[in-house]
Amino acid sequence: MNSKEIQGSKCRERNGGTPLELEWINAFHVNRSAIERRVATLGTRRSVKKQWQAAWLLRAISCMDLTTLAGDDTPGNVLRLCAKGKQPVRQDILAEMEGLNLPVSVAAICVYHNLVKTAVDCLQGTAIPVAAVSTGFPAGQISFEHKLEQIRASVEAGASEIDIVISRSHVLLANWRKLYEEVLAYREACGPVHLKTILATGELATLTNVAKASLVCMMAGADFIKTSTGKESVNAILPVGLVMVRAIRDYYEKTGFHVGFKPAGGIGRAKQALEWFILMKEELGSEWLDASLFRFGASGLLGDIERQLEHHVTGRYSALYRHPMG
Repeated sequence: MNSKEIQGSKCRERNGGTPLELEWINAFHVNRSAIERRVATLGTRRSVKKQWQAAWLLRAISCMDLTTLAGDDTPGNVLRLCAKGKQPVRQDILAEMEGLNLPVSVAAICVYHNLVKTAVDCLQGTAIPVAAVSTGFPAGQISFEHKLEQIRASVEAGASEIDIVISRSHVLLANWRKLYEEVLAYREACGPVHLKTILATGELATLTNVAKASLVCMMAGADFIKTSTGKESVNAILPVGLVMVRAIRDYYEKTGFHVGFKPAGGIGRAKQALEWFILMKEELGSEWLDASLFRFGASGLLGDIERQLEHHVTGRYSALYRHPMG
């Protein structure tokens, strides 16, 4: 992958980052009431039904980082996840979806860094990349040197994407230069590999902090900004998402660099996926409705989407156990 590619599909100039601009960062302030009013209107002006809904749900699968990040993960769990990622929807369902019968797979398989090689070996011969969580995920409470070692080890093992966690203390103390230098070092350790920065927004106290942290990470060269680890008490919620995508829009308008967005944690229903798509379309436009610029961090979401697709072709809802992970 060269400097003009973002892993996943479309070729565009990669975010090259900018010098740290404290004046720009300090000018960011978020009106929570206005954000909440805007989010309340999502879905009220648009209704996605029937074959159009099915098409959107297939697109959601293609934007999904299928994830296993449990304490009891084993190579067997990862192999089953990879098998599901290669064929996320049962063939009999796809065969009945007239006009939509296209090959479909997930955007990436996301695992702990020690299981990267297992996933890479299983996915050999496919176009599905492996994403590794790194830098002491989920808390990030290890030494900076160890964080860099984890990134390099995951890249060496074959990871095509690295999901790092920022040090929340830098945000809470408004130490924007320290956060910038940290993310810049992660970007350098990744080399040509795709960098996604996890803000852990549920631990950042205010929406203004979320906006400022988003901007700093983009200035440091992040390819994606991501809401959550999935381990916080509050994970991907629409008000936070709106703040982050507006920061992406501001950054794009000023620099011309595209940065992706990944909501993660707590997204388990097909209806929620559609709400996030509507948010992206209304705030950033159709260009961002692609795996190169939009991902879901999810595991349980896939099962509900598959159920909705089966309902589309049969008119009946099936039990979730009929759509196993692998």
